[in-house]
Amino acid sequence: MSGEQEKNQRLLQDLLKRAGNGTCADCGFADPDWASLTLGVFVCQSCSAFHKASPNISRVKSLLLEPWQASEVEFMASTGNDAAKAKYEQKVPPFYYRPTHTDSQVLREQWFHARYERNEFMYIEKQEPYSAGYREGFLWKRGRDNGQFLSRKFILSEREGILKYFNKHDAREPKASMRIETLNATFRPAKIGSPHGLQITYLKDNSTRNIFVYHEDGKEMVDWFNAIRAARFHYLQVAFPGAGDADLVPKLTRNFIKEGFMEKTGPKQTEGFKKRWFTMDDRRLMYFKDPLDAYARGEVFIGSKENSYAVQAGLPPSTQGHRWQHGITIITPDRKFLFACETEAEQKDWIAAFQRVINRPMLPQEYAGTHTHACSQHTWTCVLKHTPEFILTYTMHCKIVQN
Repeated sequence: MSGEQEKNQRLLQDLLKRAGNGTCADCGFADPDWASLTLGVFVCQSCSAFHKASPNISRVKSLLLEPWQASEVEFMASTGNDAAKAKYEQKVPPFYYRPTHTDSQVLREQWFHARYERNEFMYIEKQEPYSAGYREGFLWKRGRDNGQFLSRKFILSEREGILKYFNKHDAREPKASMRIETLNATFRPAKIGSPHGLQITYLKDNSTRNIFVYHEDGKEMVDWFNAIRAARFHYLQVAFPGAGDADLVPKLTRNFIKEGFMEKTGPKQTEGFKKRWFTMDDRRLMYFKDPLDAYARGEVFIGSKENSYAVQAGLPPSTQGHRWQHGITIITPDRKFLFACETEAEQKDWIAAFQRVINRPMLPQEYAGTHTHACSQHTWTCVLKHTPEFILTYTMHCKIVQN
């Protein structure tokens, strides 16, 4: 390496120490090792792929693997991540989802195009697809019974406070109407089998319902996602007139804490263990026979350690009927729940997820009485929970007591 190259490398490393340059301009990942010579930003290797795929927008260069010219270093010194943020993110709506390095590719890719190509956050009129309060279009929705994805018309109406879809294009009445106050949306591409796969959950008859949708166009799907967040944001602004954006934004949508297969047994702990798909969502541990089931087979409320909830590795010595050897015991005030994982790594991940929830103090709104009710398949003991984001809406968080 020549003396000039060594000098340029030192200057580049000094630039990375400047405020804002130490993390990726696009996703916030630490220690970026690429830079855009046209946009003047430092980015991580993962996000550099979006820049490489759009040479008309950005030309990137490795900080370590390629030689740098003095003029290129001078340009980076005159710009940087903070300057680019001030230019390209002038008017980002508070509800718009800013992806991190752990988010799905479609979110990160569309964030790149929204800022640098479409200039959506420089001109408010370009935000209409997700900020107008009304959106309609066709999405591919998975059928609850046949598992086929069929084209369905969806309408999101902030004025009506609902997201609805129609089984037939000319139908007058919707097949389902989902209240905005109970909506959640999260991208689950691997689970759904589409790079743009979105899982939408809502409450129906006091239980969680899942629907799975996608669109071939990534922008279309991300616009739907942010339209849902916008509708949720405006609903919460009305429900909580004194709350600031920092309080409301975390409640717009949420990713699941953890998902995956475990084995479970029934309340008497004498039945054989059955393989089920589990979803940990906030304080609700739901289980399904299949990952794409519309309804959960059962639901366990996970409280805090102050309320006598605990998690332990392993199973009671007398436990039988499990094929997987890495056990987990969840202790609640009423009973113990027994699970088994296929690998030790999965066991540790689930225990860590449970422990994070148990270590989190319960909110005042999460305390409520318990009672029992029956349905066609099970008897349930239920915790009635008033969540702050679902103002005046009560949801049932159930602990199954018969397998």
